[in-house]
Amino acid sequence: MKFTVVRESLLKPLQLAAGVVERRQTLPVLANVLLSLEPGELCITGTDLEVEIRGTLPLDGVAEVGQITVPARKLLDICRSLPDGAAITVSTDSENRVRIQSGRSRFTLATLPADDFPAVDREPGRIQFLISQDRLKRLLDQTAFAMAQQDVRYYLNGMLWEITTGRLRVVATDGHRLALADESVDVTSAERIQAILPRKGVQELTRLLGDEADAHVVIGTNHVRVEGADYRLTTKLVDGAYPDYERVLPRNGSQIVEGDREALRQAFYRAAILSNEKYRGVRLGLTQGTLTAVANNPEQERAEEEVSVDYEGDQLEVGFNVSYLLDVLNALPGSRVRFCLADANSSVLLTNPDDSDSAYVIMPMRL
Repeated sequence: MKFTVVRESLLKPLQLAAGVVERRQTLPVLANVLLSLEPGELCITGTDLEVEIRGTLPLDGVAEVGQITVPARKLLDICRSLPDGAAITVSTDSENRVRIQSGRSRFTLATLPADDFPAVDREPGRIQFLISQDRLKRLLDQTAFAMAQQDVRYYLNGMLWEITTGRLRVVATDGHRLALADESVDVTSAERIQAILPRKGVQELTRLLGDEADAHVVIGTNHVRVEGADYRLTTKLVDGAYPDYERVLPRNGSQIVEGDREALRQAFYRAAILSNEKYRGVRLGLTQGTLTAVANNPEQERAEEEVSVDYEGDQLEVGFNVSYLLDVLNALPGSRVRFCLADANSSVLLTNPDDSDSAYVIMPMRL
């Protein structure tokens, strides 16, 4: 196995693959990346048994093909330390060690057999479709913040992808709040197909997505695979039943508040400075034309913010976690935001009045 490549060309796929490798591993081979040299192409694969990322780069004049695994962090650190534009020659010796040479720099790394590297099941997909990477990234950015972290209800630690004819919907919730976003896709399905992606799979996919090129998405029984021009991510699915999220969407909200999203975001941010660091509660008072946000803390300090809004209902007071409100206002597209709630004890539905593709629900707090 032998090839020569420019540092920058090698660095990108290596960073993609090494990003999924955990520093602490149960199996020694999981600390390595798999180098697969094929005619005209080098593939670099990393995995933690839950998520697999494969980066590719074209190579000309491949003389010796083969496979080997090398320590991910060490190889990445070596490539980063070399100067820009450096030519790197990678080869294996008779003892199956990897030799790396660039200019006057030479490194020798220990390896493990490629046969020991775990392969992800290549199951046939239940459904597949194309979606531009920037649109898919938008869906993840608008919802991922609502995923739970280390919840005993393990299915809440991931994100639900739901496929129906013509639509991809992603949903995330931690039991206290819910985020939902839709995107139209060219797909036909006779039934509603659901898949729960694990938290790490969502995070790694967000890191990969970016440009306007299409990504090919394949959803199987146990895996989801997303493939771009120079990468392929495969993640295991969470085995469980996601809660019926539609039941928590408020249907009878009669109190409607509309306001400038940025003005409300800044007011909540300032009020949060003096909120209780543990509970993060803020009290929202509504009167005709005005929303007042009040925050207190155990030191008897107080912050009060008034914002002009469109509201014609009765006087109302309700408490929310200000961090949850800020997360929504940071993710919600558009310049306006609509609050819809029934009373002081009901959850609030937040939407963009000019765009129905995303919705957010936040449970109230007793303050």
